[in-house]
Amino acid sequence: MLLRLIATAALTLSLMLAGCASHQKMANLDDTAKVSKSTKSVYLMTVTLRNTFVPSYQPKLQTVKLLKITGPDTSKVIQHEADLLSRNETNSATTGSSYLLRLEIEPGEYSILGLESFGQSMLITGSFFTPLGARLIVSKTPGVYYLGHIDATVRARKGEEFPAGGYLPRQEQRLTGASTGSFDVAISDHWETDGAKFLNKFPALKDLNVQKAVLSPYSRESIQRWWDKNTFTQRP
Repeated sequence: MLLRLIATAALTLSLMLAGCASHQKMANLDDTAKVSKSTKSVYLMTVTLRNTFVPSYQPKLQTVKLLKITGPDTSKVIQHEADLLSRNETNSATTGSSYLLRLEIEPGEYSILGLESFGQSMLITGSFFTPLGARLIVSKTPGVYYLGHIDATVRARKGEEFPAGGYLPRQEQRLTGASTGSFDVAISDHWETDGAKFLNKFPALKDLNVQKAVLSPYSRESIQRWWDKNTFTQRP
């Protein structure tokens, strides 16, 4: 357990330090002319986070972490920060908090590492991380794409399952369910409802052609192997 604690702490620290390298804001979808002329693609995605294990600490999304593959043995972490326009947050363990994400990404090969979120009360804050490890190839031909809906729920952790966050600081992570819980994750195509939500929030989207590029189904076994190897700075 001590070795796992140290490894997880090192992993969390490496992600935090790597994440400082590059920060990105959510794409502005009000200026469709600019989006159309951009050399970058825009990827739309919805996320719902909830904590049914310790309901008092509902995770609120902060960043989406991407790993850009820059060479055979080199990579760069980029974090896209959730903004006010993306947020529909509650403190309900049933409803959870939902997000309309707009990731503006340069051409290249990426891995969507995961979602960083925080659950807090007046005195205690827990840090959560939802590992995704989803491969994404961004074409040199820019466009607007829909990646799907990610539903992530914290429930009680069993055995050596990957935790819903790091182990340190120990008391805060334990009390919030971050270290004593684990995420159940599902990725699905909800475009019929998600498309309407995006259009309602960003009416200018009606002038853009949104193509589907839904991520592969979530494989807990693959993510568990990835976590056990502590290779979150590499492709899964």
